[in-house]
Amino acid sequence: MKYLIVIFLFLASFLTKNSAFGNQDTLEKIKTTGVLTWGFDAQGGAPYVFSDQKHPKKLIGFELEIAEAIAKELGVAVHYFQNEWDSILLSLQRGDFDMALNGIEITPERQHSVLFTRPYFVYSEQIVVRASDFKINTFEDLHGKRVGTLYNTVAKQMLEEMGDVSIKIYSGQVEPFKDLLDNRLDAVFVDLPIAAYYAKPNPQLRLVGEPVGEGYYGIAVRKEDSLFAGELNRIIEKLLRSGEIKKICQKWGIWNVAQEKLYLHEGLLQKYAEHPPSPEERIPLVVTTFLPTLLKGACVTIGISVLSMMVAVSLGIVLAIMRLYGNKWIKKISTAYVEVYRGTPLLIQLYILYYGLPNIGITLTAFTAAILGLGMNYAAYEAEIYRAGIQAIPKGQTEAAFSLGMSRRLTLKKVILPQALRITLPPITNDFISLFKDSSLVSVIALVELTKIYGILASSSMKFFQLGIITALLYFGMSYPLSLYSRRLEKRLKV
Repeated sequence: MKYLIVIFLFLASFLTKNSAFGNQDTLEKIKTTGVLTWGFDAQGGAPYVFSDQKHPKKLIGFELEIAEAIAKELGVAVHYFQNEWDSILLSLQRGDFDMALNGIEITPERQHSVLFTRPYFVYSEQIVVRASDFKINTFEDLHGKRVGTLYNTVAKQMLEEMGDVSIKIYSGQVEPFKDLLDNRLDAVFVDLPIAAYYAKPNPQLRLVGEPVGEGYYGIAVRKEDSLFAGELNRIIEKLLRSGEIKKICQKWGIWNVAQEKLYLHEGLLQKYAEHPPSPEERIPLVVTTFLPTLLKGACVTIGISVLSMMVAVSLGIVLAIMRLYGNKWIKKISTAYVEVYRGTPLLIQLYILYYGLPNIGITLTAFTAAILGLGMNYAAYEAEIYRAGIQAIPKGQTEAAFSLGMSRRLTLKKVILPQALRITLPPITNDFISLFKDSSLVSVIALVELTKIYGILASSSMKFFQLGIITALLYFGMSYPLSLYSRRLEKRLKV
């Protein structure tokens, strides 16, 4: 009881402390606590912020050095907050950290929800191709080509405006270059710092054409943190005038002539932070306008799920029969398959199929890898369901079938499996519904299904709640009819 009272008092003081800080201006809170909390996504990759290969626990990158320089000017320590990039602005609004600094492009859509500082980097978009490819030399040459880019970026918007480009969208920065090397893409179109870091040192890749589509990276803070934004503006100005930001960028090989624009009059650059579009200038975003795009993603989800389940059911039956009726070695192979696939994450299996197999000369399309990955994973679970269903049938029925002269194969087909199906139908249906939801994982191999489209649309519009409800209803609409059909089929099989 004594320990419970101590824990309660600690939590009460902690919550009271947080509540007190909640009423403070963020700048005042930072100076009071001596801590600046910085939100980013290290999975985004180099040269922004990423893990050092020599010391995996250590983070490095040009934005990390800028964040530390800002903390030094404030006279405080910097604390890191790892966050998914697509929800980084939402987490900032929630109050999870004080500022978001992670290659965030200043756009009118984002200015609706957060406050930006003056820019600290001028970016442009760069085309990367294989060193042996000389067909693409300018931005216009991307018409009709397969081009990889990152989601929720200006580069993606520019490709969409071209109209006839086959766009493949990626979450990470490494994956599009791997697909380019594996001949799954004709080109990669990304921010220049990314292209310079990953393509320049690689003799198999080359940068072509002049950079296009200029814009700015800024530090995002909450709308109400105008004092904090003003202090950050002062610090960024000082770091620019002292040459500190230039020194950091030169260290990472990303300083170029375009960065000279950062030295323009402060008022010109501060318009990004101080003068977001007025309500009259904002274009109203009607959630229903996103419905056709979400429905398109739902169709992809249905296609992947149905085909994957067909693979899972077929392979699962084979594995169950092997384990029950095979010889010693066949039983061991079946058991090993089930245990390996159940004991390893589906995400890792998808990575191996799509990105790992090309290393041994096997290259699968994203759609094929998704179906095989999901199907082979769920086959392990289906096999155990079928095995339990088959073992639930009394042995006397098998013996009776043998006494009538039926072969083992015919007994399985006519006597055992039909009865086992009735027993296993509910868990099979449950697995199928789970497969609908797990299909969202295929976005890691550049397949854009329903959940991925939701993430893209919600990140760009900041309508996480409204679009989330619509997406959830679409998933429910896909899975509920399956439940009804399963119940109807159960009733028929009982008869």
